[in-house]
Amino acid sequence: MVIPSFVLAGCLGLVSGFLISIPVGPINITIINEGARRGFRWALLISLGAMTMDLIYCALAFAGFSGIFASPVLRASIELLSFLAMLYLGVKYLLVKELPSTTKSIERVEQRLHPHTAFMTGFVRVLGNPGALLFWVAIAATFISHRWIESTWLSKSACVIGMAAGAFGWFFVLSYAVSLGHGKISTKSLVRMSHLSGASLLFVAFCLGVRLVNLLAQRRL
Repeated sequence: MVIPSFVLAGCLGLVSGFLISIPVGPINITIINEGARRGFRWALLISLGAMTMDLIYCALAFAGFSGIFASPVLRASIELLSFLAMLYLGVKYLLVKELPSTTKSIERVEQRLHPHTAFMTGFVRVLGNPGALLFWVAIAATFISHRWIESTWLSKSACVIGMAAGAFGWFFVLSYAVSLGHGKISTKSLVRMSHLSGASLLFVAFCLGVRLVNLLAQRRL
């Protein structure tokens, strides 16, 4: 039985969304702090807000790559950029030593919007992180340029929905673990998770690099 391409795209998005949400950052730290202080429900609402903004960023990233890979030269350029992006992110997460509780861009957005609910706290914290959009652009470019998903609205929509579900899955697990542990989850544990995520991204970068080398060798032959 042949599995429809949009089902594969959804599964790829689900797994990817879960794994790429693990690296530590302001939203994960917020969930840990607020979950330990106010409980599972509050942390879960923060997670829903963060997932909603992530979903918007992810959809914008995938929508920007409609029909852009018609040219072989452009496709090769995007593949090279996606390799460099995965390499940069992998090294960044692998070398992280401390947890950023916030950033200047997030602080500026929060000062303007003044979020008062748990949902809006999560939403605004992702909204104020422009790196999140750039990250999703790199992921979208990697998936589409390497034809891991089809460049159709159905496949891209399935992947986006899968990524949102995967990201929320991680946030749900983190919220529940924090509420049970009452703040016993250490920042060192999250730093180690970030290191594992960095190693995973470096492995992806290695695979992309091998593919690029093979393509160059075939063209020369």
